[in-house]
Amino acid sequence: MPLAGIRVLDLSRVLAGPLCAQMLGDYGADVIKVEPPAGDQGRSSGPPYLDGDSAMYYGLNRNKRGIALDLSRPEGRDVMHQLLGDADVLIHNFKPGTLERWGLDYDTLKADFPRLIMVSITGFGATGPLGGTPGYDGSAGAWAGVIAANGSIESGPMRLGISVVDVSTGLHAALGVLLALQARNHTDRGQHIDLALFDCSLPLLNPHVANWLQGGERTPLTGNQHPTFTPMGVYQTADHPIYLAVSTDRNFVALCNVLGRPEWAADPRFASMAARARHRTELIELITQAFSREKAQELALRLNATGIPAGAVLHVAEALAHPHTLHRNMYVEVDGYRTIGLPIKLSDTPGQIRRVPPAFGQHTHEVLAEAGLDEETITRLQDQGISPEQRG
Repeated sequence: MPLAGIRVLDLSRVLAGPLCAQMLGDYGADVIKVEPPAGDQGRSSGPPYLDGDSAMYYGLNRNKRGIALDLSRPEGRDVMHQLLGDADVLIHNFKPGTLERWGLDYDTLKADFPRLIMVSITGFGATGPLGGTPGYDGSAGAWAGVIAANGSIESGPMRLGISVVDVSTGLHAALGVLLALQARNHTDRGQHIDLALFDCSLPLLNPHVANWLQGGERTPLTGNQHPTFTPMGVYQTADHPIYLAVSTDRNFVALCNVLGRPEWAADPRFASMAARARHRTELIELITQAFSREKAQELALRLNATGIPAGAVLHVAEALAHPHTLHRNMYVEVDGYRTIGLPIKLSDTPGQIRRVPPAFGQHTHEVLAEAGLDEETITRLQDQGISPEQRG
């Protein structure tokens, strides 16, 4: 696998950092999840729970080994220094200043570990007007404009139903690690990767940012409709909602033919993209009436056959059971562990799900022994609660 031989210390919690580390582990990196004595906060982020840990934890921590280490104590930091001897990457999302107090910040560590790549994930960075501010997906998205871009005039701004800012940050973090590893091939030096949820929110805002910067326009709230193209959005059919994306005049003509309404294409109100935008309300009313006699999945397939992007709006349960999900290996089971598959499908060096998410402290003996600690020392660290076997 492409990242075989790369060792990652994952000190992060909850979503963005664990997602980054999991992705690296999916493609061969040896990821060691280092949890505090209380455990990753993500273990408690439920319901639902499985064997005492949240479903969310199970979705973000495969392909990792797990140990517990109290970094607030000098003995725990000594162990961390031993682990860093073989580490290529360290990922954390502590508040700014925490690692500095422990002497584990990048500027301190790089003298002894010049090839180390450190990923620091914060809400807003350490400096600036919002620097050091506690950050979660929603709060960073609020400051960055993501929430203001979602919703309708009737609802007002709405939080998205998924943690899209955290996911964006995790993806950017994984890309940052790959860039830093490639740079290290040339310089033989590691570097610090500064990632903020706030920063990773802004690239999500297309076309809203471009509309403002290039056009001076505030993109209005459009709910389930696209702010530019019409018809493009979610519409109700006789059974389920359907998403329709008509982005060209040719698509619109095809839509009219599928629905048996060729006269719409000749109507001056709908003859061009600009005209359809001006007469959005009238067109959506006609589309809704025509769709009310259709079934979502059947209609979506007929539209797809003519080159029009469309999809039945499925629940997660329905999506995971769909034949195409199975065909793409995006639902898998490994030793009774059910999860989504790997979306990056490399032809020569594919990733693999090798390990289920670790129980708390599951690999402590194994990892600490690899770091050179003898059995007596490992037992003492466990007895003193520095590397506990049970969550405290």
